[in-house]
Amino acid sequence: MTKAADKIIVALDVPTKNAALELVTQLSGKISFFKIGLQLYTAEGPEIVRAVLATGAKVFLDLKLHDIPNTVARAVESAANLGVQMLTIHLSGGSEMIRAATAARANNISILGVSVLTSATEQTLREIGISDKVNDQVLRLAKLGVEEKIDGIVASPHEIKVLRAEFGDKVKIVVHGRRLRPAQIILASAVRLRQIQIHVTPLRKF
Repeated sequence: MTKAADKIIVALDVPTKNAALELVTQLSGKISFFKIGLQLYTAEGPEIVRAVLATGAKVFLDLKLHDIPNTVARAVESAANLGVQMLTIHLSGGSEMIRAATAARANNISILGVSVLTSATEQTLREIGISDKVNDQVLRLAKLGVEEKIDGIVASPHEIKVLRAEFGDKVKIVVHGRRLRPAQIILASAVRLRQIQIHVTPLRKF
């Protein structure tokens, strides 16, 4: 990805198709990539993906797929057929599930791996039987994903250094950003891609 508009992903964390398309329209020409997550996808289904793609924008479908390998593979196929450019899977699903996802790629879809949720702490890991520190678990799952040929990793800003040290430029890193108003987006920067959640407010002095 080389264009500046491809280096920022705006999260469409809104409850309706109309609100999402209003935001896409406001940022047309400035932003290429938009993230559709569970809230919007659950409310609007595949139609919201088609609607955003119809504007000429690109879609990052953030569903964090985590299921039996065959189900995940079929979901990857469906996302690819919709025309989605990037799709997330949860790396804790294990090597067989990850391998099924990457094998099902089509139409240039990129599979991005989620390791540890950014809301998770070491206490969260303890609750599910993992004794390692968060960064150690992130790196373990990221290695598993890279071994099974994922295209990129979703990470927090705190994890960039360790991931780059381990993988160099072998994979893309999608970095979670912070909430910004549209006029502030132009000031954001990233290692590769930055995902930014923004308030639905009219553009001013963009």
